Amino acid sequence: MRENPVVWLEDVSKGDISLVGGKGANLGEITKLGIPVPPAFIVTSHSYLHFLERPGLIQKIRRTLETLDINQNTQLQEASSQIKESIISAPMPSSIDEAIRKAYHRLGRGLVAVRSSATAEDLPEASFAGQQRTFLNIEGEDRVVAAVQECWASLFEPRAIFYRVQHGFDDLKVGIAVPVQRMVQAEISGVLFTAEPVSGNREQICIEAIYGLGEAVVSGEVTPDRYIVDKRELTILHKMVVKQEQKLVKNPQADGSTRECNVWVALSSREQKKQTLPDEEIIALARIGKKIERHYGSPQDIEWARENDKFYIVQTRPITTLKEAVDVEEEEVKAPLLLSGSAATPGVGSGPVTIVRNISEMDRIKEGNVLVAEMTSPDFVPAMKRAAAIVTDKGGVTSHAAIVSRELGKPCVVGTEVATQTLEDGQLVTVVVKLDGSPGRVYEGRVAVDKEEAEFLGEDVRTLTKVLVNLADPDLAEEMASRDVDGVGLLRAEFIVAHIGEHPRYMLDHGRGAEFVEKLTEGITKFARAFHPRPVVYRTNDFKTNEYRNLKGGEAYEEVEENPMLGYRGCSRYINDRDVFKLEIETIKRVRERYKNLWVMLPFVRTVGELAQAKEILQEEGLRSSQDFKLWMMVEVPSNVILLDDFIDVGLDGISIGSNDLTQLTLGVDRDNSRLAELFDERNDAVLWSLERVISIAKRRGITYSICGQAPSFYPELTAKLVEWGVTSVSVSPDMINRTRQIMAEVERRLGKVPI
Repeated sequence: MRENPVVWLEDVSKGDISLVGGKGANLGEITKLGIPVPPAFIVTSHSYLHFLERPGLIQKIRRTLETLDINQNTQLQEASSQIKESIISAPMPSSIDEAIRKAYHRLGRGLVAVRSSATAEDLPEASFAGQQRTFLNIEGEDRVVAAVQECWASLFEPRAIFYRVQHGFDDLKVGIAVPVQRMVQAEISGVLFTAEPVSGNREQICIEAIYGLGEAVVSGEVTPDRYIVDKRELTILHKMVVKQEQKLVKNPQADGSTRECNVWVALSSREQKKQTLPDEEIIALARIGKKIERHYGSPQDIEWARENDKFYIVQTRPITTLKEAVDVEEEEVKAPLLLSGSAATPGVGSGPVTIVRNISEMDRIKEGNVLVAEMTSPDFVPAMKRAAAIVTDKGGVTSHAAIVSRELGKPCVVGTEVATQTLEDGQLVTVVVKLDGSPGRVYEGRVAVDKEEAEFLGEDVRTLTKVLVNLADPDLAEEMASRDVDGVGLLRAEFIVAHIGEHPRYMLDHGRGAEFVEKLTEGITKFARAFHPRPVVYRTNDFKTNEYRNLKGGEAYEEVEENPMLGYRGCSRYINDRDVFKLEIETIKRVRERYKNLWVMLPFVRTVGELAQAKEILQEEGLRSSQDFKLWMMVEVPSNVILLDDFIDVGLDGISIGSNDLTQLTLGVDRDNSRLAELFDERNDAVLWSLERVISIAKRRGITYSICGQAPSFYPELTAKLVEWGVTSVSVSPDMINRTRQIMAEVERRLGKVPI
């Protein structure tokens, strides 16, 4: 598959990000679930990298970037223009050109959507969504080829360059794939969040809907209807119906070029007053969203379209902006209320107003200004980072302004309709946004508001039960270490290994094992240093065969397995491929030379014998349990529950329950199968029995006992049970740190436990 310039959607899955990018991988994944996705082929990231080999192209791009100051907007715009022109004007390799044309014919020709799919896009740790271009209603093989090349060029849009530098990505190491998808002529379209994006409530689904093509809701050009659905009961809790005066549709006069393919048309007075999506379709769409979330095991940001009374999913990605919201206790404000709109990001921000009418004015935004605009686009991000608060005329809670403000933690009010006309440059205002469902408000002057963490007590709460955090991205280490956590309960190796990008055995066989160790050491050291002296529990690499195959050189070493989830993974690998395991051990030893807080946890241990052999290898290489080095085992296979005493006898300092795999294997439910989604539930009696048994045995044996699966992040009631049973610690996703601490504190108070 890697040798072909294009691949087909049905042939890829979520493990193929390096080949087809986040968008392409996720669409292929949900296609396999039976979710309705328009057919598509994908021009691979390898094709893009092959294209970059045009004589002198990489050198020219790097020279332009080397002297760039991303905080100088004019300089950033000029550099972007130069690089994009170089890419667009370079000749397309004939092999790629021919492959695109053939695939377009096989797709059935006609109108298509040509979308960008960066290989660093849609990861839980990096919000690259929306950084590159999408072209709708493209027709004709010449235009399709040209649009693909323009998507490649859009990897160097000013906002994309800025974002990559901010997040530590090398511009020339981020690849891009391009899905070419049958165009859905949407009568209605929009965005679905499987967790309410403002409050962070995971028990609610948020749907936004507009008439016409969905680009208008994502960009914020139209303020959409908004519907809130109870996720468990699938009942509508709240509806906000908004008057929509125009919609974006295919231009009937267009010839398939990228310039004027779409046009705004007025809606009739009847349509303007009508609820965009009928109640029964709101529920049907929520059901699809719930299935997708269950499959991925994390909240999803989903783009959808309805054509001829049928829903299509055109994108899904993790919600990267789902932060723990801190509510604001607003006393009666004496200052004049200037305007209000939809609450997008909670908080309070004061400063002088600066109205930005186009991107050429972004440099006017100084640190602490209140940015006011009709709407924002990704090009606004540098200015948004400097702003104290953000206010827009248009857009809903899933518009660009709302999503980015949540990621930046900036108070934001959207859909005010009149902010750019009502407010004046230099006017001092205060933006106040609460979590209680009330509108976001803009007051005159600098208003004193009592900020009280009403919903999550966070830093002020102490508990006997430790709160640990699950992490993967080294760039988040410093930020997370500043939070109220007792350490890292699950440090995943897979993110770092994926960024190394090469199969460790391939590197070893080419005499580059030391290079693998060096790069892995660099990543893990960031966590150990940031959290020192708090413990960092490193789970040794648990890549599965399909994930290993996607690394460079992987196909030569990995068989194709029917069910990689139950295949050659975890402890079995360490025993059968000791040389690769020793690369990880060498990494651990190097990190521990400076930071003794790094511990080890072994995943997917099927038998007591496997544990004994893995422990023997660790000891041979000099890693033995001691005062400052602990060996843990993941409890995620039923045999671990049944024979836990025997596993502990081998010599363990602690265990951590992996609730995802344990639930899957206990109930015999493939967690990736949407048809069985309702059966996959960590609160099932059989799973709860296993959890209680594991905790009671570990407690009796005097070892540490934790849990690091997704369950505590999703089900607060389960977290409460774990505390009642006496669990030592709970490791959760970053967005659940404060909420988990609060739940624990309440249970401990009820049980009469007093924190030290």
